[in-house]
Amino acid sequence: MTLQPLAISPESRRAALESMTEGELDVLVIGAGVVGAGAALDAATRGLRVGMVEAIDYAAGTSSRSSKLFHGGLRYLKQLNFSLVFEALRERKLMLNTIAPHLVRPVEFIFPLVTPAYDRAYAGAGIGFYDLLGAGRGVPHHLRHIGKRRTFDIFPGAKRGKIRGGVLFYEGQVDDARHTMMLARTAASYGALCASSARVSRYLREGDRVVGARIEDLESGEHVDVRAKHVVNAAGVWTDELQEILGEKGKMRVKASKGVHIVVPRDRIDSAVGLITETEKSLLFVIPCPWSEDFWIIGTTDTEWNLDLAHPAASSADLDYILAEVNVMLEKPLVRDDIVGVYAGLRPLLAGESDQTSKLSREHAVVSAAPGLTVIAGGKYTTYRVMAEDAIDAAVDGVRGVEPSRTASVPLVGADGFDDLWEARVRLANEHRLPVKTIAHLLRRYGSAISEIFEIIAAEPELGRPLATSDDRYLGAEIRYAVTHEGALHLVDILARRTRVSIETADRGKSAAVEVADIVAATLGWDDAQRQREIENYCARVDAEIESQRQPDDQTADAARMGAPGVRGSADVADVSA
Repeated sequence: MTLQPLAISPESRRAALESMTEGELDVLVIGAGVVGAGAALDAATRGLRVGMVEAIDYAAGTSSRSSKLFHGGLRYLKQLNFSLVFEALRERKLMLNTIAPHLVRPVEFIFPLVTPAYDRAYAGAGIGFYDLLGAGRGVPHHLRHIGKRRTFDIFPGAKRGKIRGGVLFYEGQVDDARHTMMLARTAASYGALCASSARVSRYLREGDRVVGARIEDLESGEHVDVRAKHVVNAAGVWTDELQEILGEKGKMRVKASKGVHIVVPRDRIDSAVGLITETEKSLLFVIPCPWSEDFWIIGTTDTEWNLDLAHPAASSADLDYILAEVNVMLEKPLVRDDIVGVYAGLRPLLAGESDQTSKLSREHAVVSAAPGLTVIAGGKYTTYRVMAEDAIDAAVDGVRGVEPSRTASVPLVGADGFDDLWEARVRLANEHRLPVKTIAHLLRRYGSAISEIFEIIAAEPELGRPLATSDDRYLGAEIRYAVTHEGALHLVDILARRTRVSIETADRGKSAAVEVADIVAATLGWDDAQRQREIENYCARVDAEIESQRQPDDQTADAARMGAPGVRGSADVADVSA
């Protein structure tokens, strides 16, 4: 039987918080990033009564600011971490074939060769080892060595006299925020109670045992107590902060590593495929944008971050580093004015002996911080499902009658029927009087849940038109849907995560803020004053981010970014997101 998707809305959020206080949950998950949402889905599909709370918004932290890839990790082969690579490749196959074929798809890359003998040995051996580990299943066959002429045919923008050949291979790409949102909706459809803008202020305890948490509703200011047989802390880089409120020394230490990406127009780099190169510090990707054919995403950096966790800021030095590294490959170098968007995220790395974050472990760990409290941290986006499974296994250890994890065979909302709809996209375009390109865009964002978009348009035909302020990339119906089906509560939720207007328009979405506010104000119950406050807050956020990117270093960039007002509670709160 096909799963009936459950909408996450402002009304369902309030109902979920109320339901969490009625009786005892089996599992309470803290954090609605990819690992938290994955853990909620894992528990719900085992038949457990589950609640999930998130301090800001679904995927508001690390899980909307990744490199947008499901990948095995070439650099982990170089570190001889074969088990992590094998695990990641297995998960990539599951995403492409079973779990999220509407959201994850293969993307081809070229590794340009500068020093042919060394580079062919390094890249060829590493990528070839992918095939040995079974990576060819789920994506086309990986390894193809090509010469200089063929390289310039595929990558005409390559630097003359520098690039001397290439190695072609495939990875999987994804819009991470959309994937995490669909995870949360799937969890809700299996019965999980999901609430964003709900912050844990303290744990409830009986003796040494954690028996739940006090939750602050940041929209109403009310506090509620939620009791649970087990609590799972899936807070990513905020793991240490949530361990501290136990009043005890944490059993796990997490170090934040900042990763910055830039977004540039597609015509600024002449290449038919994505690019990857090795830098002194890590790997640099030039990735075809997964949600639009109009852009490249370029990154990333890997530097220690000890400042504000909720608002990691990209500095001028970060942008200069990315431009310098990518220009090594390009005949026509990129300049600062080519940058349309910038985003910075924090990786939750397990702290080890190395002082360099690029050498810290991406493997995850699960620990019992106290009786009734499990902490999951580390890992990477690609292996979120394994992390979630391990966390719930630990939470229910010793509980009789609990089924093993099922998520390896559970498709996300929108996956069922996607292939047939994709083949029928021309027919759908004719039926709904929309361009084929628009139908393809909707199918890649919603899969078979596209029917819910069509229902909104049928009820309000004017929402079938594109936004005037987003270069026709998003329909008005998608904006309304972000609230009625995907739980958006504020403009930033819509412009930065449900859509990507904040990093793909020249003004970072400031002009779109008015148009979007007009579409959702009535649905969210905003009066004129609140509507205007949301617009002003969003524009101030953009101004603060742009100012931070003019600053020379992390300290000054952080100070500039912190100048923006918050929209949840009296001030922005630390995002509890994996």
